[in-house]
Amino acid sequence: MFTTEAHRAIVIGGGIGGLAAALALHRQNIPVTVHERATSLEPVGAGLALAPNALRALDRLGVGERLRALAAPHPAIGLRHPSGRWLVRTDSATFEARFGDTVAAVARAEVVAALVDALPEGSVRTGSPATLVTPGSATEPAVVSTADGERSAALVVAADGIRSATRHRLFPGHPGPRYSGFTSWRTVVTPARRPEAAGEVWGRGRLAGVVPLADGRVYVYGAALAPAGARAADGDENAELLRRFGTWCAPVPQLLALAEPGHVLRHDVHDLAEPLPAHHLGRVALLGDAAHAMCPFQGQGACQAIEDAVVLAAPLSPTTDPATTLPGYTAARLPRTTGIVTGSRRVGELVALRSPAAVFLRDTALTLTGLLPARALLGRSGPTYDWQPPALGGPAPGAPARARRTPPVVPVL
Repeated sequence: MFTTEAHRAIVIGGGIGGLAAALALHRQNIPVTVHERATSLEPVGAGLALAPNALRALDRLGVGERLRALAAPHPAIGLRHPSGRWLVRTDSATFEARFGDTVAAVARAEVVAALVDALPEGSVRTGSPATLVTPGSATEPAVVSTADGERSAALVVAADGIRSATRHRLFPGHPGPRYSGFTSWRTVVTPARRPEAAGEVWGRGRLAGVVPLADGRVYVYGAALAPAGARAADGDENAELLRRFGTWCAPVPQLLALAEPGHVLRHDVHDLAEPLPAHHLGRVALLGDAAHAMCPFQGQGACQAIEDAVVLAAPLSPTTDPATTLPGYTAARLPRTTGIVTGSRRVGELVALRSPAAVFLRDTALTLTGLLPARALLGRSGPTYDWQPPALGGPAPGAPARARRTPPVVPVL
């Protein structure tokens, strides 16, 4: 058995992936501390679609039902042309019959709160940047520099995002993230009436999405080809959205017009086009965007990070040396996430089409696909959505959600 001076496991990064990893390790009775650089856990982003594969993993963590209860039902789901014509369409009942679960659209803040609420008091430390000093080996612990000094660990989980300093430390020769050609906008609005349908509208080199949330709010997003680093000429991203999507079918323009000034988030989209040679080195596991940043066109970024967390923790126990289990983590996660990164990029290539002829052929192909029987249409998503998580120990999966309380966070000033 390998022991350390203090921390059994250290997580670098307090986003959804890092928090999910911490909770998965906690379920395995492994002491864990999360170090988050930001001074609070205010989530970046507005809404999040939790697909069936992620919901099953969240069930293993004991928070799945809490998040399902916060999701709004979607009577119709699909893709439309900017004119409003449906290209591909299904309904939530058919989707659930095929995959045994829904896509739960919730605010990112609710996912963060559910994960933090399930962790022990004091296990999440904000305002506490952490940096990997050494990755460790089969005989030596990993070492992490924190605001409280250097700490050794049997396991370090690097969930430090797309610009991961840990990834660069482990694999300095890797080219890192590349710009996809797309920039994205995200916001949450509160319309007078809930939209009747959820899904995306595809145009020439751009798309817009509408996702109803609970309590009457709607998550609205857009993506368009643009030079890296570009911003609205007048600094008004709300107006920029209306310039790009204001003539599209309802309810896209009407929802965008409700966006509050300064509440539209704009970020360029990057991915790891070249897979890493492994998702671990020494006693360090890379997780989420640090391991496999992907374009958002399949809605699987956070979902894959949650999968990572459960797969990483499943073979561990207080008497298991993590150095012996990390090769299995890479073996399980690298092929799956590489395929999803590639698939997301290919969907982005379809969205990126701009010539009238190419867009016409794309939309025709989508329309023909939409005519397939629902079983055949949804079956194409089977490899992604049918994934089953391994079992975890600790409290029983699906245990009743605890009452909402102030997140157990210890600020480090």
